[in-house]
Amino acid sequence: MHLNISQQMKLGQQMKLAPRMIQSMEILQLPLQALEERIDQELEENVCLERDESVSDNVPDTESEIMRDQADSDSNSHELEEKEIVAGSEQNNESDFERLLEMAEQWPEDNVTSATKPSSNRISDDMDRSNDAVANISERQQTINEYLVEQFHFFGCSPEVRDFGEYLIQNLDHNGRLQSSLPEIAQVYEKKITQEDAEAALRLIQKCDPPGVGARDLRESLLLQLKPDAPFREVLVTLISSHLDDLGQNRLPVIQRKTGYSIDTIKNAMSYMRYLDPFPGRGFESEPVLKVTPDVFVKRDENGNYVVELENEYTPPLRISRRYAELLRNNADDQTKEYIKKKIDSAKWLIEAIEQRHSTLKRVAKAIVDFQTEFLDNGPEHIVPLKMQQIADVVGVHVTTVSRAVDDKWIQTPRGLYPLKRFFGGGTKTSDGDDVAWGIIRLKMKEIIDAEDKNKPLSDDALVEALSKEGYNLARRTVTKYRKAMNIPSSRQRREY
Repeated sequence: MHLNISQQMKLGQQMKLAPRMIQSMEILQLPLQALEERIDQELEENVCLERDESVSDNVPDTESEIMRDQADSDSNSHELEEKEIVAGSEQNNESDFERLLEMAEQWPEDNVTSATKPSSNRISDDMDRSNDAVANISERQQTINEYLVEQFHFFGCSPEVRDFGEYLIQNLDHNGRLQSSLPEIAQVYEKKITQEDAEAALRLIQKCDPPGVGARDLRESLLLQLKPDAPFREVLVTLISSHLDDLGQNRLPVIQRKTGYSIDTIKNAMSYMRYLDPFPGRGFESEPVLKVTPDVFVKRDENGNYVVELENEYTPPLRISRRYAELLRNNADDQTKEYIKKKIDSAKWLIEAIEQRHSTLKRVAKAIVDFQTEFLDNGPEHIVPLKMQQIADVVGVHVTTVSRAVDDKWIQTPRGLYPLKRFFGGGTKTSDGDDVAWGIIRLKMKEIIDAEDKNKPLSDDALVEALSKEGYNLARRTVTKYRKAMNIPSSRQRREY
């Protein structure tokens, strides 16, 4: 085999994103709360970036206009920057010191992020934000294990039963059930425990509130919740012990044939079963509900047109400190100059990235509102199919920019609060050739199912036919897919006897 080693020159282009563009994309993608946290972090780490506590409504409007013009100019060059080709190091005709002084002049002491100027109701708004912060701090909930231990201590029992009972409680999952069998838990218990004491501890736990805790499976949990005087108790014990699967599949005739109970008796017993909780412990593990802060507001103006506004009160006014520019003028050493230069660059980039975020988000939201006017006028059933590429074409940005702009962002509309992504979605064409969104088809499907004869519910094939009569031609697998996505049971499970 002959090896040939040689050198070759190849001319090519390589696309790289400048650090400034990377930061701009990161800031654009952040939701409002994360942006606020990012700003706080930058304020702690960058000595050249500071809040402007003195900003008032007396800031000249011309300055705000200049800042907005600069943001729009940056926005127009956004796509060009994404395609920036790194071909070598840049040549700078000015010294770092001169460039830094010029930068300081461009960012004077009273220059702040225009989109974050406080309104005249600054004090009131600050109080509202404080209240919002408090509302988003959830009080620590008591766990199911802690709640059961408190109750268990009221039982009079031997030390062996008490200690093993506490150990059992710690082995309950968030639904209140044992994660392993009683012999398995006793085997790994650090102390010796008799089978009799282990069962005694479990019986005491099963007497605790909420009813059904300490069970080893769903059947036992439901049986523990049956009171001695429960209606149809005998029937319920039979159904729960031997026919849970048939109940889940709504196979009442099968249960009737196996048990001899009438359909009416089975239905009456099932009515009582709805009061039983298959997951008695899950109420203690509920996730905290956080208040959603909309990034965008849509309102009608006096002419009836929709106007898009941004929520900017949660981002503090920022400015570049002139103090450090003055240090450069006072014969600072080269190392200090280089440090300050980097920090001022970083601060300026952040402020510009925030301005860019405001500009892009507002333009994207405005384009979405223009497309979805029918939705805002008449409700969700009038949403139109919309793709991110359509918005990108209107705004003049890349589709990935639109994706970042709407990611985890919320919009407050006259119709309610929605995630911006809610307005995007595919669709199909009706028999008349009109575009229709999948959301509208799902609403129509639900309407048809709600109106069906529950004694003879529609199969998925029948739903296909019913939708076809409404002008929506769909495959059966598509109908099945959306029925399941809407948590609508099958026709057999929907049937009423």
